Formats: sequence, structure tokens, C-alpha cells
Amino acid sequence: MMKTVAMLLDSLKIDTDATATWIEHWIRETVYTRLKRKGAVVGLSGGIDSSVVATLCARALGPQRVLGLLMPEMDSCADSLRLGRLVADTLGIGTAVEDITPVLQSLNCYALRDAAIRSMVPEYGEGYKSKIALPSVFDPAEYAIFSVIVQSPSGEQIRERLNAAAYLGIVAATNFKQRTRKMLEYYHADRLQYAVAGTPNRLEFELGFFVKNGDGAADLKPIAHLYKTQVYQLAEYLGVPDEICKRTPTTDTYSLQQSQEEFYFSVPLEHMDLCLYARDHQIPAAAVADATGMAPDQVARVFAGIDAKRKAACYLRSEPLYPAAEVSSAE
Repeated sequence: MMKTVAMLLDSLKIDTDATATWIEHWIRETVYTRLKRKGAVVGLSGGIDSSVVATLCARALGPQRVLGLLMPEMDSCADSLRLGRLVADTLGIGTAVEDITPVLQSLNCYALRDAAIRSMVPEYGEGYKSKIALPSVFDPAEYAIFSVIVQSPSGEQIRERLNAAAYLGIVAATNFKQRTRKMLEYYHADRLQYAVAGTPNRLEFELGFFVKNGDGAADLKPIAHLYKTQVYQLAEYLGVPDEICKRTPTTDTYSLQQSQEEFYFSVPLEHMDLCLYARDHQIPAAAVADATGMAPDQVARVFAGIDAKRKAACYLRSEPLYPAAEVSSAE
């Protein structure tokens, strides 16, 4: 078993120089030859994934051919804009700032979200903050059902398990944010004849942690084959600012700040990487438990969650469906 544990822990280590070189070559060939574009647009969130994608694009295409888009809204963390600018300044790429709050207000994004929250917490109103979250896999007493967490202006927090209608209403409304940002990315891509570079890593891409036709839309996705821990390895090699490398990955979608673990994955991301790798390579739960310190039944719950999320992600990744066209014979 110890040999299996050691192999599992080493399985996600990459040759960062070779990986970066290969991805940069792939970006150049994809943008210039396959897509016939002049450069790349990258939405900068101040997080590790978008920072790595922007860096790879700048190295592959030259900083003068990369545009970093900064798209805050009223629920965004102030650090997101500051760190996004830090990445752009470090790379020497051009930027554009698009405050999407007015667009979201005109679409009733916030009003629709708040109405869904009030269906569960009637007192929710002005001055309140909110987020939704899944229970941790380490809490065996909880079912994997989303709850809404609201904080009153006085700081008091209330947590209510969501019914299906409230959950879907909140998610449908907040999805306006990712879709609005993608609309702006394609505006700038169209005017510059650039390609849109997506930023999902392998966890997000395979397990459906993205919005269909929102942050899931892109012309190329340079790091979709990399596990999250591999993205961190690449970030260190590429010289991504240390403050970003040490930042806890967030959703930056709700007014109460939350980690990606809390919102979607239910376990630390380094554990999720190992669980996904093990699931793909038929490595038993006991080996993952030894490698992570989790209990075997907790690993089994993560495995079940991976299977369920993959099924849901099939719809998110699917292309539009249409009837097959009849092909007339030339004879």
C-alpha cells in the first residue's frame, strides 16, 4: 500500500518547463493557424487560473497581442480587480476595465436573486449579504444539498437548506454574471480579431464548475487538461505573483466571500485532484485515504460526487443539437 500511496502523491507532478513550452506552442498554432486570429483576450479575475492562462498567452503570442479584461461588479471582492491589474502590469499586457454592475441591474440579476433568497429567508433585504454552499464531505450528518447563508447588517448569520426552486432561481440569476463577462470578452475579441482564451482547469472542466455559454465558452482552453495542483506548479515556474499563488481560490460571485471548496467541491482542492486522478486510474479508496488522511468512506463519497458531477457536466459541455441534414445523392 505504501508504494501505491507514494505513486499517487507523485502522479500529479509535472515537468513545468516542458509543459509550458508545449502549451505555448499549442497556443500559437491554435490562434494563428487553426483560428486565424491575431491575438488573445483573457478575462482576469485575480485568481490562479486566469493568471496562468494570461501568462502563457503573453509568452506564446507576445504581450502586445494579449488583452486582459477586468470585469468587476458590485459583489466582487476588491482584491480581484487589484490582483488582476497586478498580473497585467507584471506581463506588460493591455487591459480594459468593464464594470458590469449596470448591465446586471438592467437584467434584474440582483432583484431576481434576492427574490429567490427571500423565498427561504423572508427578512433578507437591503444591507444583507449572501452566498450558497454545500456541506463538507467531512460532515457525515449532512446530505449534499445546497444551503443559503445570509448575513444581516448587524453580522448575524442564518443558514437555510434550499429547496429546488430557490436553488435554481439563485443560480439562474447569478449566471447572468458569467454570461455578461463572456459577452464582453467576445466584443473585444471581435473588434481586435482576437480569440477568447478560457481559463478552466481540469477539475472545473470535467466536473462542470462553469456556466454554460458563460465562463464555459471560449475559442481555446489552454489549461483544461491540468489538475489544479499542476496549475499551481506551473504558476510558480512562470513567475505568477506570489500573492496570487497564495490566494485561496474563490468563486467571486456572491457578496459573502466563499472558497471553491465550500461552493462546489466539498473537499480541499489538492484532495479533489487526487480523488479525480484515482477515480480515472482505478486506484482504490483506501490508497487515497492513506495519501490524504481522509477516511475511506469519505473518499467513497467524493468518488460518488465525481460520478454525479460528470453526468451533469455532459449537458454543460454539449454542443447545440440539430436534425441530421439529408444528403442528396449525386447520381
